[in-house]
Amino acid sequence: MANRETKIIIAGAGMGGLTAAAGLSSAGFDVTVYEQSSKLGWVGSGLSLMTNALTALASVGIRPRFEGRAEEFESLYFLTKKGRPIRTINFGEITRQIGHPNLAIHRGSLHEALLEQASGCKIELGAAATGFSVDGDKVTLKLADGRTATGDVLIGADGFNSVIRREIAGPENPTDWNYMVWRATPPFRHPKVTKGYVAHYWGRGQRFGLADIGNGNVYWWGTKNMSAEKMRSAPGGKKAIQRYYRGWADEIQAVIAATPEDSISSLPAQDRPFLERWGKGPITLVGDAAHPMLTSLGQGACIAIEDGAVLTHCLSTIDDPQDALRAYEDRRRERARAIVETSRALSRIEQYESPIRSVMRDLYFRFVSERTLTQQNRLVLTFPGVE
Repeated sequence: MANRETKIIIAGAGMGGLTAAAGLSSAGFDVTVYEQSSKLGWVGSGLSLMTNALTALASVGIRPRFEGRAEEFESLYFLTKKGRPIRTINFGEITRQIGHPNLAIHRGSLHEALLEQASGCKIELGAAATGFSVDGDKVTLKLADGRTATGDVLIGADGFNSVIRREIAGPENPTDWNYMVWRATPPFRHPKVTKGYVAHYWGRGQRFGLADIGNGNVYWWGTKNMSAEKMRSAPGGKKAIQRYYRGWADEIQAVIAATPEDSISSLPAQDRPFLERWGKGPITLVGDAAHPMLTSLGQGACIAIEDGAVLTHCLSTIDDPQDALRAYEDRRRERARAIVETSRALSRIEQYESPIRSVMRDLYFRFVSERTLTQQNRLVLTFPGVE
């Protein structure tokens, strides 16, 4: 068994970092998380916490409390921009066979639930990573305030703009997919948005998502094809978003109107080239630091959680910490690559702007066999395991 005197340093308190922190501290490791934010509050938007993520958490004994924090959903409705049905995906049979549901949840709620599970480790706030150095088997994390922290393992969980990734892979530019994403989580009620409602609406070069996340709140997101230059100069505020979705389904126009402008966040759709090498020596990466992905599959947080679970298992069962890190990377690389590439492929299809391509997309999705969709969804929703 691994040496529980191994000191683990985690840069970043995101989903992958907190999963690893919870699992490793429960296993008896000395774990400290260094988070650049000065406080851990109710930030971010909504997300899908899918069956595979819950399976991964349970596989290493992490069972967060989600009652009252999330809304379970069994169906995903694909609709035209006017709200007419294209296809409904029913997850119920798959999730019941696997043993865990799909949840729609606010990022802040998931963060709170994971923090409760990570109560056995130390969390240092206002501690932004600036780099690291390696001396033999030890690694030292450098912080912006001049402090340092030395341990046996450094886990880079510092997100899309990871400093730890940059130190490993060198400078790189993100890949821009030429569309803007807007997100918000307002209180909202509408006859169409029933308990557990999750729907994706498809237009031409535009999409909209709407999900019940419980407690009278919804998560919505919208996309629109847009050049990088326009995104930098005039991505659009609430009035522009309302103009983009004029004529769409009533519930879409209503939820945008009900959302305070200062609660709408915007960001360009970006990921990064897939990284073949996630670590070296006593350092590795998890989540967006290792494999940032587009949002089309709703799997970003889920795959980060899977990373944290497998990393926990490897460090807990392999004697040499560096051997454990390389084993973790080898076990995770192809699973992450598959989800990244599928997210890109689906994003291209969903953002079709040409009238012919848009119609062909909708027709294909309407008539593709149930068996094909079930097989595809099962591959995504099945956590490969910790071995």
